[in-house]
Amino acid sequence: MTKRYATLLRCTLAAAAALLLAAAAQYHAAAPAAAAPPQRLRVAGSYTMAPLMADVARRFQRYHPGIRIEIDTGGSASGLEAVRQERAAIGMVSRALSGTESKLYGIPIARDGVAIVVHRDNPLAGLDAAQLAAIYSGKTVNWRQLGGADAALHLLSGVPGSGEAELLAHYLGLPAAALAGPHAASHDSHASLADRVRAVAADPLAIAYLSLGEAERQARAGAPIKLLALDGVPATSANIRNARYPMSRPLTLVSRGTPAGAARIFTQYCATSQISDLVLAHGFVPYLD
Repeated sequence: MTKRYATLLRCTLAAAAALLLAAAAQYHAAAPAAAAPPQRLRVAGSYTMAPLMADVARRFQRYHPGIRIEIDTGGSASGLEAVRQERAAIGMVSRALSGTESKLYGIPIARDGVAIVVHRDNPLAGLDAAQLAAIYSGKTVNWRQLGGADAALHLLSGVPGSGEAELLAHYLGLPAAALAGPHAASHDSHASLADRVRAVAADPLAIAYLSLGEAERQARAGAPIKLLALDGVPATSANIRNARYPMSRPLTLVSRGTPAGAARIFTQYCATSQISDLVLAHGFVPYLD
């Protein structure tokens, strides 16, 4: 290798090294900072609303990857308490807010009802409010009293503090405690909606109350259950939509005040028609329908 060639090679390598260093410096200067961890938004409460909100959250997160929604259940009362204690930014409450809850901010996103459900083989077609009150007050304990077989009525209680329990108690003019009294089957007190559907499907003598939308969806899927007409009105989502069914309620997202930040973005999304298909898929009625 000639001296001149060696010198030229050293210069070329030095130039190349300088170019590489300059490129590396430019890359590091232009490289974006590490992505910030996602903001977590806790949503807690209603068993009825939780499956819907889980699906809504998955769709929302595709458009807002910087926000992670955490869904926790425990019942409507639990959701309200979590919001009041700031353990959750948003509560899921499967009823309207009452006058004593005026300091809370509620956004209804769907409509549902409370259905009275029996086994498909039960010959009973419907009940009126007086008959239903007699069942939950312990005055009616045998199906014979309702024109059925001479067999004990198996009354399954719901979740204490749930929106269903509060609406049913209000409709019947009974204290909420009566819905889980000694004549009700205590083993069902904390079961999920799906568990309560299975319990009725497995027991021809059972009767229970639960989300109309969920019960109707399960019946259409083949579960051997039947939704009873109430005061002569069939328990259907169509009768929720036309406001004929007497035990209907909004499904509400609740916060301590006007939502801000991630909570505002999420609740605004939930109040739009972008979730209507999910609301319908879960057997509910879009709130503005």
